[in-house]
Amino acid sequence: MIELPEAATLAAQASEVLSGRTIVDAEANHTPHKLTGYLGDPAAYRDLLVRRPVTGARGVAGHVQVEAEDLRLVLNDGANPRWYAPGDPVPERHQLRLAFDDGSTVLVTVAMYGGIQVFHDGGCENPYYRAALDKPSPLTPAFDSAWFAGLLDAPGAARLPAKAFLATEQRIPGLGNGALQDILWTARLHPRRKVGSLSDAERGALFDAVVGTLRAMTDAGGRNTERDLFGRPGGYATVMSRTTLELPCPRCGGRRTKEAYLGGAVYVCPGCQVPPQG
Repeated sequence: MIELPEAATLAAQASEVLSGRTIVDAEANHTPHKLTGYLGDPAAYRDLLVRRPVTGARGVAGHVQVEAEDLRLVLNDGANPRWYAPGDPVPERHQLRLAFDDGSTVLVTVAMYGGIQVFHDGGCENPYYRAALDKPSPLTPAFDSAWFAGLLDAPGAARLPAKAFLATEQRIPGLGNGALQDILWTARLHPRRKVGSLSDAERGALFDAVVGTLRAMTDAGGRNTERDLFGRPGGYATVMSRTTLELPCPRCGGRRTKEAYLGGAVYVCPGCQVPPQG
């Protein structure tokens, strides 16, 4: 799934290879996927996109935003873009295809679920997208310890387990169930630990882990459990993920565990992330 580090990586790559290129053909919903969320009628996307020059791209929290003059193409969650050089074979199955004037192609395929939205600037009121635009990114100075303390002290936050606090209600747009695993391991906090039980030192450690881990993931080109615009895995080696479950914890040597919690898997080292009592 695209989270903040992957969105930043994909957008930077898209800006590099697509800026200045003109879209000469487009097709949406070629392979119907019931968990693909389109904004409006995907049959209209071709007329919206064709003859538009790409003017840039940027990551908006966990969204990849490709800009074609005043038009926006926004991808999120499992809507994965892949660039194909001129002459490369292009797979038949896709949820969006963009052909460019240099002969290159971008396909977007959805794994599990994902969003593909095409709209004129200002024309999307999706609350997840709006929160991504409006709230400060952990990659910027605006996301400081005072801002984070305000999230921790907000009404109702004290009752939340750490996982729910980090990855629900768009408190920190772009931070999802994937990135939070290493964040909580770095902070030495169990996903079930209630926010209201954190000491001042633990609150500080969690802030540092959020900012530091997301920055490390982004600087490395995303997590190695996800792929970039060219199909390559990201350069950040995840500590707590499906790829490391059978390995000993690199900090304490203990055995990692996996459990279902709050609608997704959590990976935990019980030695480093002591489960809450009671």
